[in-house]
This record gives sequence, C-alpha cells and structure tokens, in this order.
Amino acid sequence: MSNPLVSLSSQLSSIVAQAAESVVTVHARPRITSSGVIWRPGLVLTAEHALSRKDGIHLTLPDGTNVEAEIRGRDRATDIAILGFSGAGTGATFETTADVQPGSLLLAVGRNADTGPTASLGILSAAGGPWRTWRGGQLSQFLRLDMGLFPGSTGGAVVDAEGRFIGIASDALSRLSPIAIPAATIVRVAEELLNRGKVARAYLGVGVQPVKVSGKQGLIVLSVEPDTAAEKSGLLVGDVLTAADDKQLQETEDLLLFLEGQQPGDKVTARIVRGGESIEQGIELGERSR
Repeated sequence: MSNPLVSLSSQLSSIVAQAAESVVTVHARPRITSSGVIWRPGLVLTAEHALSRKDGIHLTLPDGTNVEAEIRGRDRATDIAILGFSGAGTGATFETTADVQPGSLLLAVGRNADTGPTASLGILSAAGGPWRTWRGGQLSQFLRLDMGLFPGSTGGAVVDAEGRFIGIASDALSRLSPIAIPAATIVRVAEELLNRGKVARAYLGVGVQPVKVSGKQGLIVLSVEPDTAAEKSGLLVGDVLTAADDKQLQETEDLLLFLEGQQPGDKVTARIVRGGESIEQGIELGERSR
C-alpha cells in the first residue's frame, strides 16, 4: 500500500529540483544573499530591493560557477530588476495563471551559494485583481503567500503544484507577509526595462481627496506641484476633477488607475468643476521622476 505522504514528498522534491535549474544566487548586498531566476540567456530577474549596491554584483549559477553581473534595469515601484551576465542556463517560462486560488499549494525556490537550492512550502492565502503597492507600482494580481521565506530566497521563483513559474517572491511590498510578483507584471516590466532602461509612468502632479460637489462625487485639488503637467495645464487648488477622458473620478484610486494606463506625453481631457461651473481642460501628462 502506497504512502500518500511519501508520494507528496517525492513530488515536492521533484518540483524544487526542476525549478532550481533556473534559480541563481545573487550577491548584491552585505551579509545575506538573495535569489534570482534566469529568464532568458544572459538575463536574470530578481527583487529590486535586494540590490543594495550597483557594482561588484555577481551570481552563483546552478552549476556552482560564479559570474559577474550588471544591472540592466530596475523598477522600485514593482520590486523588479534585471541583471545581465555572460552565460546561458535554463530559462524559466513565467505563466500567467488566473486559476491560482486561495489555498493553492505553492513553493518558493531560492538558491544559497553554500547549500544549494532552498525551498519554502505554503499556500496562497489571498488572491485578488490589480493591486497597487505602497511604492506606487501596479501589479496585475495580488498574490499573498502564507509561508516563511527561507533567508536569501527573496527574488527566487514561486511555483505551483504543477511546477509552473507563477512569479517571483518578494518580502518588501507587503508588511504583513511575502507576496508573489505575478508573471504578467514581471514580463511587462522586464520588457520595458530592457527596451528603455526604466518604466515610464505618467504623472499629473496634484494632491487630491474625494469630495461631493453639486451632487456629484469628484476629487478636489488640494495642491499643485511646480513645473508639472498640472501646473502647466492651468489646474488650480480648489478645482474638482470629475472625469478624465470620460472615465469618472470618484476616489483617489480612480485617478491612479487612469494614469497607470497612460504614457508620459499623452494628451487627455479632464472635466473640472471650477467656481460652480463645469469646464473641460486639456492636459499633456508628464513623467514621474521616482
């Protein structure tokens, strides 16, 4: 009679071994290493927050060799960075998985230069739609992990029970527990980092809060930053933004989500209540500097 626990143990070990073929050790901060995932030949994805120095970075590859690496791009808002190195390795295929649900079994796979592959086992404790990090980045999914990450495994692979790469582990974006930065966000941000060296984000330059005026919900402008799109377009403190390109603006998050879908230089039309009168104002969006 087969033992289901032995079978489960064997399957988990196999998943870790397979995933570890694409996981490297990242030496980029004092005392403790982090992990990364080979994405394409010569390219590693990792957690941006674990890169505490710009130079002198090196990697320990799955075969044990050490190679120098350089930062090809980094985005603090989503905690994603790309490292370039001379070499190949087994690239991971990140899969956009809409079927992962709370309770799904997940593994975080890292690599320690001394001991080799590391693994943390847990479940997906919460899942949701698009989520904005406290750093201002937009993730395509919110994937909270109920597990304790092995020291040094941040930036490593998060895989499901089928061995699919669904994201990379980060312990910097949520104060409650680690999360998996989802595959769709990783691919989007990584491509932009490779093409432009940074992620360009549209910026308006206003401080707002929700308010109701003339029976309608909107966002009252509390401050206008100098030399921003808001100032250049003539927005004033006390203006109430009610819509942007026909998208209703009722909560601060509405404006942030609208800007997430725009690019610096885009021209948009804002609907404003000023002095009790409804007007339209053209705005050319700027670029967020940090």
